[in-house]
Amino acid sequence: MNALEVEHLTKSFGGVRATNDVSFAVPEGSLTALIGPNGAGKTTLFNLVTNLFRRDGGAVRFFGQDLGDRTPSEIAELGLMRTFQTARVFPGMTALENVMAGAHRKLKRGALAQMLWLPGARAEERRLARRAEALLDLVGLSAFRDIAATSLPMGAQKLIEVCRALLAGPRLLLLDEPAAGLNDTETAELSRLLRAIRDGGITILIVEHNMSLVMDSASQVVVLDLGACIATGTPRQILADPRVIEAYLGPAAEVA
Repeated sequence: MNALEVEHLTKSFGGVRATNDVSFAVPEGSLTALIGPNGAGKTTLFNLVTNLFRRDGGAVRFFGQDLGDRTPSEIAELGLMRTFQTARVFPGMTALENVMAGAHRKLKRGALAQMLWLPGARAEERRLARRAEALLDLVGLSAFRDIAATSLPMGAQKLIEVCRALLAGPRLLLLDEPAAGLNDTETAELSRLLRAIRDGGITILIVEHNMSLVMDSASQVVVLDLGACIATGTPRQILADPRVIEAYLGPAAEVA
């Protein structure tokens, strides 16, 4: 079964066609990379899939369910989670608290129990804290658990975003440039983390410019250029595709 099906997705801003009849599928259990030059429409496509932008045409299905006019929060309730190109951590909260915030929709104790800090609420809080700590340890940030998230480097903030999305229990995880701001060692750790997430049964769709990460992690690559899908295949197939080479480097005559 496909986790995500995008069919003929179209969006214009004024006279600019941001996505032009884009179609592709993300198989369940896969790690699919969405790549393309700057301005190709990758982040716009994420915003259309999660209904942050209203599409002009086309359809999006999540495990067979048409997302139609569902709100972004309703889409999240179905198990489709995303991160953003620019890290979005909550100010005034520690790294640990930011990760724990991802589980807010899964809390079993009501608001009253939380406000009165009843034993059940305290026990649930401790369980969430242990899971959040385990995720921070997984990405090498356990030493910063009690540090204000906004004071951490951008790369660390993006990893906190990934942990927060994981704690929400996604079925499909959309990651927008998670390697931005990471050094080579951190990128290699992220690659191992992504493979572990996939092997744990969570499908991943990632927008990324770091081609070493894409080639090391992805089982399928979808290429956008000027809002259109120009190629889909394995990393090896994409590297050898003349259309992809031209999109990144220009016509052969110009390159020469």
